[in-house]
Amino acid sequence: MYLVFLSYTRPMEEVNGLLEPHIAWIDRYFASGDFISAGRKDPRTGGMIMVKEMDRPRLDAILAEDPFQTVAEYDVTKVNITRSADAFSALTGI
Repeated sequence: MYLVFLSYTRPMEEVNGLLEPHIAWIDRYFASGDFISAGRKDPRTGGMIMVKEMDRPRLDAILAEDPFQTVAEYDVTKVNITRSADAFSALTGI
């Protein structure tokens, strides 16, 4: 799976102006089963998305659709989950 960290590069006014289409984009990929989890950083300097295993070019194409492309940088890390607490056992092997 992938961990995608977004870091805002523009003022919050610009980020907030794109929030509605960004959430619609997130919702679309939750509905397709590609996104596992998402949330804001605290303090609110960006966000994080957990993405299921896929080819990296497909992930890059999905990320390129995000309206936040104009207000954030993306740091993508591939992670191979080998152990999980019982409550998160479904993540093992994703």
